[in-house]
Amino acid sequence: MALSQGWVKRYFKAFCKGFFVAVPVAVTFLDRVACVARVEGASMQPSLNPGGSQSSDVVLLNHWKVRNFEVQRGDIVSLVLGPGNVEEISK
Repeated sequence: MALSQGWVKRYFKAFCKGFFVAVPVAVTFLDRVACVARVEGASMQPSLNPGGSQSSDVVLLNHWKVRNFEVQRGDIVSLVLGPGNVEEISK
């Protein structure tokens, strides 16, 4: 019984160490480097989602290109507007 509790304790401790390292690394990567997004609807047809509303495409949003102003003609840019940003744009 004591042997099985020791194994569980070591497993839980290793899991916690990995979890508390992996989560901040993953969040930083998704925030600063790139993230995956799903394109649904007809707004980007025919370039993305050519099958119509029944299908969806998955794209990689590259944050480095936008941050370094390396956007070129033909690139697709994604914008996220919050409530405070809408007022600034409408002025």
